[in-house]
This record gives sequence, structure tokens and C-alpha cells, in this order.
Amino acid sequence: MSNPQEPKWLVFYTKSRTEKKVYDYLQKFGFESFLPLHTVLRQWSDRKKKVEVPLFNSYIFVHEPESRIMDVLQVPGIVCNVRHNGKPAVMRQKEIDTIKRFLETGYLIESLPVEDLKKGDRVEVLDGPLRGMEGILTQEYNEEKFSVLVETIDQVLTVNIEKRVLKFISEGDPTTGEKFWKNH
Repeated sequence: MSNPQEPKWLVFYTKSRTEKKVYDYLQKFGFESFLPLHTVLRQWSDRKKKVEVPLFNSYIFVHEPESRIMDVLQVPGIVCNVRHNGKPAVMRQKEIDTIKRFLETGYLIESLPVEDLKKGDRVEVLDGPLRGMEGILTQEYNEEKFSVLVETIDQVLTVNIEKRVLKFISEGDPTTGEKFWKNH
């Protein structure tokens, strides 16, 4: 049984487009938090500009004991604590580290809801910063992409990786649409 006083990466839902402000408040109030941001190119009518946006819209991760959930809920912009199977959703440290590793690669990353995925084959990355990572190959937007499922919040990280650095492991199960992630 887990200790409610042990810090865990708890998942919170924020008001739309307030993730950065909520992150600032969390820092100001002394909460250890993680807001994964990535750079995208945005097009306006008169210009293009690179901007940092949240990888997961309206989600933020706070490293606190479950006993502090009510304290975190007092932070302006926090809507609720995300629940998973009737309990507070918790991201494992390994999942947080995987997200950070993806962001550090500089690869183009997209976050997609789980239901948007296509069933595919299990693959392993043979070269580059993600070497040793395993995941599901998808055929989104006519490009082959390496996908890692972050199960706790039903989101998927999709990274563009050249086919030549991928090694086939096994076929995906078309009846179950089995998805998994693994980091050696």
C-alpha cells in the first residue's frame, strides 16, 4: 500500500490556456511542478513566430504527497485533480523522465489523444537520442512515427523518426489495439 505522505507526480487539470500562469503560481507557492513545453511555429496573417506551448493542453504535474491535493487545488487556475481508477492519477518518475527525454531530443513532437491512434507494429529505436526506446509505429499524416503511450492521462507522444533507425519487434494485435511503452 502506498504512503499518502510520499511525494508523487500528481496530475492536475487547469483552466484552458492558463498552464504557464498556473505553473508560475505553483512555483511561487513552493510546489515542485512540471509543465512540459515544446516549441512550435505559429502562423499569423503577417508573420510566423516560434512559441512555446504546453505539450499536454490543460495538464500540469505536481510532485507532492496525496495529502497535499487540497492545498494544490487552492492554486488559481487549477480546476481539479485528475483521477484514474477512482484514485488520484499518478505519473511514474519513469514517465516524467521519458517526457523530458523526448523534449530534449529536439524532434518534432505531437501530443494526441489515445483514440486518435492507429494500430501498429512494435518497434525499437536503434540509433539517435531515443536509442533503446520501444513503442508502436503509426501511420499518421502519411509519415511513419514512433509513439509512446503515457497511460495515466490517456495521451500519446508521437515523434517523427526515420524508418531506417527502427527495428521491427512484433506485429501489433489488431483485435485489441495493444499499445505499450518501454524504456531499457
